[in-house]
Amino acid sequence: MQGHAESGRAAAGRSPGLLRGGLSSEELEGWAERLEPSPPVEILAWALERFAGSLALACSFQAEDVVLVDMVHRLGGLDQVTVFYLDTGLHFPETRTTCQRVTERYGIEPVAVRPALTLEEQAARFGDRLWVRDPDLCCRLRKVEPLWRYLQGFEAWITGIRREQTPARAGARVVEADRRFGLVKINPLVRWTREEVWAYVHRHGVPYHPLHDRGYPSIGCAPCTRPVGTGEDPRAGRWSHFRKTECGLHA
Repeated sequence: MQGHAESGRAAAGRSPGLLRGGLSSEELEGWAERLEPSPPVEILAWALERFAGSLALACSFQAEDVVLVDMVHRLGGLDQVTVFYLDTGLHFPETRTTCQRVTERYGIEPVAVRPALTLEEQAARFGDRLWVRDPDLCCRLRKVEPLWRYLQGFEAWITGIRREQTPARAGARVVEADRRFGLVKINPLVRWTREEVWAYVHRHGVPYHPLHDRGYPSIGCAPCTRPVGTGEDPRAGRWSHFRKTECGLHA
């Protein structure tokens, strides 16, 4: 259901403590416990049934996210979920190539969610190359705020985060309340290891980002991402000159 978010779902009249979709914290906790041991495909099947038509899947075109697209495709659910990506204007050319491959493979048109400011407008207001001086502000302008606006039209969103990726993600639940964005957050791969992700990629021939083969285990915007050396943490290539490991989407 590409573009469904444009119509949105009104939050007016929602009871205090309820997220969009009407689930309480207690109900979410119950689902998190029940789904914790479930394989990702079963978690996705539950999400498709519970939130069909108001469900978004965030795709950065890294391996985890395309695995999720492939799983939803195999469930026959791509018409029930909106696949989107954050178009910061700073992507690697290979990211755009991977987007095109995903489009062709799965017959979808991922929605490009863009910032309110173009790069030129951002430079005029905050100075050139903001990511070099204040990457937190740059991420907020080009990722967090656009995502907040976009997700207002949905009851739940699916992400590819995994617990082993960063300390900040170690406590992520299979299903949880996303208070920052006001909806339900579903993390089907949260228990998977990197090895399990890549086993799925190779087993099913999932199209993946070519930079993964060039020393980039984690891929973000081109100015803020470098290859990772042998023995380095997989996230060491992100904002490597700053004490920063998250862009703010999953804080």
